[in-house]
Formats: sequence, structure tokens, C-alpha cells
Amino acid sequence: MPLDSKQVTVPATREPVSISAELTRWLGWLLLAAAAIFFALHFLHLTADFPNNSPWEDWSKYTDEGWYGDAAIRHTLFGTWNFSGDFNPAAALPVWPFLELILFKFTGVSLAAARALTLAVFAVTLIAFYRLITRHTHPSSRRSGQSLAAPICVLLLCTSPFLFVFERMAILEPLLIALTALGLLAASHLHPLHWPFAKSSSSRPEAQRAAAERPLYLSFLSQAKLFLPTLALALIIPAAILTKTTAICLFPAIFYLVWARAGYRLLPALKLGLPPLAVGLALWAAYYGFIVRPHYLADYQYLFSANAYTGFELDPLADVVLNTLSDGLWMGAVLYISFFATVLLTLFWRPRLLSNPLVPALWLWIGGYFVFLAYHNNLQPRYYIVVAVPITAFVAIAIDAFRRPPHAETYSISARVLSGLIAAAVVLAIAIPDAVRQIEFLRRPTYGFEAAAQSIKRLVLADKTHPHLILSISGSDLTLMTGLPSICDDFGTDDLDVRVKKYRPGWYIAWNDVEDDKADAITPLYTMHRVAAYPAMDDPERNLLIVYRLDPKVPTPEVHRERRRTPKPLITKEGQQPSVPQLQH
Repeated sequence: MPLDSKQVTVPATREPVSISAELTRWLGWLLLAAAAIFFALHFLHLTADFPNNSPWEDWSKYTDEGWYGDAAIRHTLFGTWNFSGDFNPAAALPVWPFLELILFKFTGVSLAAARALTLAVFAVTLIAFYRLITRHTHPSSRRSGQSLAAPICVLLLCTSPFLFVFERMAILEPLLIALTALGLLAASHLHPLHWPFAKSSSSRPEAQRAAAERPLYLSFLSQAKLFLPTLALALIIPAAILTKTTAICLFPAIFYLVWARAGYRLLPALKLGLPPLAVGLALWAAYYGFIVRPHYLADYQYLFSANAYTGFELDPLADVVLNTLSDGLWMGAVLYISFFATVLLTLFWRPRLLSNPLVPALWLWIGGYFVFLAYHNNLQPRYYIVVAVPITAFVAIAIDAFRRPPHAETYSISARVLSGLIAAAVVLAIAIPDAVRQIEFLRRPTYGFEAAAQSIKRLVLADKTHPHLILSISGSDLTLMTGLPSICDDFGTDDLDVRVKKYRPGWYIAWNDVEDDKADAITPLYTMHRVAAYPAMDDPERNLLIVYRLDPKVPTPEVHRERRRTPKPLITKEGQQPSVPQLQH
């Protein structure tokens, strides 16, 4: 709500709470209880594979959990986070591995611990959205009952199988969502900054007298409390960028709430938004200037160059836009169609919903990230969870707004019952199929990748003649699951042949076959012997994990041949004829 909104207190009789309002309150608690149960189910089978035969074929299930936590894994296991020349994304994205590092100090390195941390981040997202929605949705009267938007949102988030499979993975997107939600929450609580001991700006004598009589420490504590949202936003801005640089696409949503908080006025919005923005950018610049640029600039720059193989210019623009929007069906057909339906209803039937500042902010979040998806043109399902969460929140707000329209008391009982039944039908149409699919995933877990990793660990440790170092595109995931050291065969600031010579791996682990460029880098130094193969996952191109032992080639000794003596050239005097021996020579 705007800072300058004036509240006028008028004497009023206390409205009685109607039966429907009491039922609504109990329904809200029931929805939250169901959401809590489904959230608890997320912790079952934490080390299971990404579900086979799911609609979401995503490369992250082979690599990303290890790649983006590599710094924490390596530092805990081997005492250093940076393997020179290898893939070191933590130079540009240090926040997630920093959180993992703190966790691993207490739990040790394990896949279950990393995934449990992701679920803790998901819990933060749920709490942040619950607080956001309850702050921006209010009942029109005590008789109309409380808003159910927040409980509906939390329930739909917890029952979504799309979020279930990706929020259980130790990847970057869940933390990005949580930080953005916290940024919105901080923006909606901002206050102008004042010196704690300054005189009260109020013109009322009683207010000035109260401020003068207040002890200094109380004045300081009061101002410090008002300062906390600004400080939180100043920390969230660089943290989001250093979690995933695509956070920049989400900042318009945060600063829209800053503008709304300032009463939709430019100068007050600048007073609220500039301090956290300036401090946040200064913190990012300090990290880049004092840590990255002097020491890890090559690793920092490589992360962006490694992702430059995709882009919207590689395909016709119409195809890129169409594919970007159509792939949103990954988050659930009913939910996605409901989103576009509620957007149209909001624009053409209930535009008053846009007066809720959270609604345009959510639209900016969704639109900003869709722009990134189209620009990047690498449509992996995990990217869509960043828009699935705000889409779910908006659908929940819209369903609740259509359930209890303004001045609902003027509607007939039958009309109110009908609107409630339609809202319940939409919620159940989204939640029930999602809940059923999520339970099916839990009933049929597979552990192929984990079993293969443990078999590889036993194989490597049993061989005393070869180094334990693994070369593989999934090496970081294997390190997370087994503790064996690894380097990546696909990404790195040094070429693969240089890294093979530098690190001398003892094992090469490939999916399904050995690519030509990998063989070209390995075979000059090693003979590859296939020793084992383990089925894992369901991707036809990556469903067999093949283990090769790397035997160093014996160098061929150089043959030193006797140097042939070259005779001196024949020199004769002018007019002299060579003798017969000279001619024979």
C-alpha cells in the first residue's frame, strides 16, 4: 500500500462474522494443511532419479547438481574449490555453492543434503508468497470472509509435479525464485530513510512532543526496524545476480512494487529505491573488482561464452516466440490455460484487479523471464519453473478475486454459491491431477544413477594401479554422490587435451558412446579399455553409463641412427681434370 495513504478512524459497530466467513476461515486452514502434507512428501526418496518417462527431458538431471555446487563439493572434499583450467562456474555464481558449503560443514558432502537444502529454499518461497499475497489481498468486510488466494497458491505450488521434480534438485532456479519473492516482500515494506535522532517531520504538536520525550535508544531501534527492508533489498539484489545472472530480467517486478509503495510517484520511488539499488550494485562491483577481476576473470568470462551457442537469431523469430510460449504447457495444461484465461478476464471484465500492485508485479516477473527464454532460445524445462511460480500465484489471486467480487453482499445467494463452485472446480481441476501424478512419482522411484555411481566408486577404489580422478561430463554429479575427484570432459577454460595432460585422469566415463573430439584428446596419451556399463535414466541418448579405464601408453623410444658423413665438395684448379678415384667418389 502507498506510504502516504491516510487512514481516517471513524466510530463503527463491529460487524458480526457470518457463517460463510467462518467456513472460509476453516477452508483456508484445510488448504494449508493439505499443502503441508504434500510439501512433506517432497522429502521422500530424495536420492531417487529424476522420474523416468516424465514429460520433461532436461539435461540438468545429468550435470547441473554437481556443476553449480562444485565449489562447495571440492572445497569440502579436497581443500580447494578451483580446479585450474576446468569448469569453475562459482566464480560468476558463488551464492548457491556458498550455502552448500555451510551445509556440508555440518552434514558432509551428499546428494541428500544438497537436495534437502533446495527444499528448505522452496519452503522460503512458500512463506514469502504466502506473506506477499496476504499483504495484498484483504476481505471487503468481516461478512465476506478472508481471502483464500494465499492458501490456494501454496496448495497449487506444493501439489505441482512440475515443481516437485525440479524443486527437489540442487540447481540454481529454486534459489533464484526464493530471492525474487523475498525481493518483492522487501520492496513492499520499504520506508524512507531518516537519521535516527532527527526531529519529527510531523506537524502535529503531540507527535513532536512524543518524539522529543522518546529515549534515544528507542528512536534508534525504531529507525533500525524501518531500515531492515532497505538493507534486505540491498543484499538481495547482488545475491540474485550472483545466483543466476538472469535475475536482471526479474528486477522490473521488484521495482514496480517500490513504485507502488511510493504511491506511484517518481521522486518518492527514487528515494525508496535508489539506496538499496546503489548499495546492491556497489556490493556486486566490490565482488567483481576485488575477487573476480584479479584472480578468476577467465573462469567468470568463460561461463558466459560457454552459453553463447544458442540465441533467438538462429531461428525465425516467429518460431522462437511460438516455441517459447507453447513450451509453457510443461507446467501443466490446466494451470497454463487458466493463466491466459484469467489474464483476459482481468483485462476485459475485472480490470479493478490491476489496482492490486502485486498483480502487475507478477506480470512483469512472468513477462521479463519469457523475454529471456525467447532471447536465449534454449528451452529447457527447468527454466520454466521461474515463471511457473508467479503464474500459479496470479491464478490463485484471480480465482479468489472472481470468487468474491467487490460488494459481494449485493449479489444473490445463488450467484455467490455459483461463483464459489466455479472457483472450487478450477482449483480442483488443477490440483487433483497434479497431486495424482506427484504421488505416482513417489510410488515408483528409481535409483539407477545413484546405483551406477556407487558401483563406479567400488570399481575405482578396488583398482590400486590407476588414479581415482574421473573424466566425465557427469563427473561433478558423480563426485557429489561418491566423493571421487573429477574434471569435466566438455567445459573448461583449457582445451580438453591440455587438461588431460595436466590432471592425468585414471578413468573416463561416457554416456552411450565416446564422441570423436573426446577420443582425439584422450588417445594420444591413453589406451581406453571398456570395463563396465550401467543402465541409468531414460533418455535414449543418455541411458547407459560406460566406464573406461585409461591405461597410459608406453612412450616409443627414439632410434638414433649413425649420422652419415657428407663428403666435401670436389675442388680442382682451373683446367685440371679429376682423376678416376675422384670421379668414382
